[in-house]
Amino acid sequence: MAGAMEKKSNEWRLALPLTLFFVVFFVAPLFLLIGISFQAERRMTGALGLNQYTAFLGDRLNLEVLGDTLLLGVKATLLCLIFGYPLAWLIARVSARLQALLIFLVILPIVTSVVVRTFAWIVILGRRGIFNDAIVALGLSPTPLHLLFSETGVVIVLTQVQMPLMVLPLVTVLQRIDPNLASASQALGASAWRTFFKITLPLSMPGIIAGVILTYTACVTAFVTQSLIGGSRLLYMPMMIFQQAMDLQNWPFAAAVSVMFMISVLVIVGLLVALSRSRAAQLYG
Repeated sequence: MAGAMEKKSNEWRLALPLTLFFVVFFVAPLFLLIGISFQAERRMTGALGLNQYTAFLGDRLNLEVLGDTLLLGVKATLLCLIFGYPLAWLIARVSARLQALLIFLVILPIVTSVVVRTFAWIVILGRRGIFNDAIVALGLSPTPLHLLFSETGVVIVLTQVQMPLMVLPLVTVLQRIDPNLASASQALGASAWRTFFKITLPLSMPGIIAGVILTYTACVTAFVTQSLIGGSRLLYMPMMIFQQAMDLQNWPFAAAVSVMFMISVLVIVGLLVALSRSRAAQLYG
């Protein structure tokens, strides 16, 4: 008994370096950020209060920017799920060699510099870009589409860039589903679609929720993509925080905006986690 307790104690010691790193470089800066957000004045004279939060919540423009940012994440995440699920299903069922090739193609956006791939999309989505030239040449539109510096363009780029965060969790979960379940369902007379909705989709729900959480948080915080593709016409929370902190040097308000943004995203993530646990309890409880 004593030996088991000593072994467990030694195992916990292995986590101390990571815990210390986490406290120093994440927890401490987070508390510092929260402390700055309570500074009542722009010059951080030491007076504390809720002035910055009141200023944020009392301005309709700020709330609209927050809503637009959260909605942007929803749109891009839904597209990633719509296009990513069939791709993950295909990857989970092909041969090992083809699977390795497809996974490499999926993770390629991650290993590419975010600045490089964003500028590549600027070339693609421009009025004289590859996409618009193809649309006009095929006769689908008489004039080039307005994709660059628009929310549509931002959603398209976010979908491509963040797709690996949706596909990889789905592939992991789909590979664990016993293929005999689908065979048994079809043997009992169920159609392919009924088998999918009654067996495959419910069993893959943990991967869907994990992918949605990863993709959504990455989309709403994608500063480079939002700023370069959206341009100056569109304002989202990451750009708003940057402007307040770097351009206007209003650190207390920038900190308050950051805290409100973080809380909003955490609430959505918390709801998704609760949904995941509820689905797990229904399936395995």
